[in-house]
Amino acid sequence: MSQLSKIYSGYLSCLRNTVLFMAGVTGAGILLMVLATCADIILRFAGHPVVGVFDLVRVAGAVSMAAALPYTTAVKGHVAIEYFFQKLGKKGRIAADSISRIITISFFAILSWEAVRYGIKLKSTGEVTPTLQLPLFWVPWIIALSCAVMVLVILHNLLHPGKGLIKP
Repeated sequence: MSQLSKIYSGYLSCLRNTVLFMAGVTGAGILLMVLATCADIILRFAGHPVVGVFDLVRVAGAVSMAAALPYTTAVKGHVAIEYFFQKLGKKGRIAADSISRIITISFFAILSWEAVRYGIKLKSTGEVTPTLQLPLFWVPWIIALSCAVMVLVILHNLLHPGKGLIKP
């Protein structure tokens, strides 16, 4: 096995592991939202609602949604409209698919950059959640990381058509 092949194999392994780790973060975030909401409902009936449950659910929801994007893309789980795509010939499908992936890569690269900038702004202004006073600057940074990983996953899909990065 050549050195370049070993490096590429390591890169793919790292990308897969990152995507799977982010899927785990999504699961943990959803579990946190469910547990916090259930605890709040039960304790609210007892007259002791959980303080800051809205803050926890809001932050966990944002992180969970962002962290789910790379996995969903890696397993090709997004909803697609195939009707018009199937009307194209083979060359047309390849061209349309390639163009849409390049546009999507550009979109997520810009979104990643802007999320980093927004996180820096939140850090400089000291923005926090209303009840628990948790700092919020890191949430856009998680979104930026997710968008950057999305770029890598879509690039893999563009360069290796028909080969999935991860099997569902």
